[in-house]
Amino acid sequence: MAFKFVALFALLAAASAGVLPAAQVYHAAPVASYAAPAAAAVVKSVAHPVLARADEEYDPHPQYKYAYDVQDALSGDSKSQVEERDGDVVRGEYSLVDSDGFKRTVQYTADPVNGFNAVVHREPLVKTVVKAVAPVAPVYAAYHH
Repeated sequence: MAFKFVALFALLAAASAGVLPAAQVYHAAPVASYAAPAAAAVVKSVAHPVLARADEEYDPHPQYKYAYDVQDALSGDSKSQVEERDGDVVRGEYSLVDSDGFKRTVQYTADPVNGFNAVVHREPLVKTVVKAVAPVAPVYAAYHH
């Protein structure tokens, strides 16, 4: 019975361990060898290579644009998003339908000078219409005994 628990715990540990990250790429730095003057005793030193991390790709002016839209009549899910980046400036807008029947639209910008700023708009999905109703005269019932 104990073996079953050990096997179960081993399986759970392996499943929750995840994936190991990829190995880092390192290059050996140039090795300099120095020789002593000819008249002095020769001392040989062995220099171990210094490992330096390889340069990663770097884009000095990143740019992207993306958008998506979900309109699912079966579940009632309705949302969309548009975002674009030009260098260090990001602009975007997203909208969704809240559970209280309002559509929330958020317009946002982010840049190094002003930071992150967002403006939120909420509007009801169903417009309320007020009808003018003519007043109704009260009806009194006559009681006969």
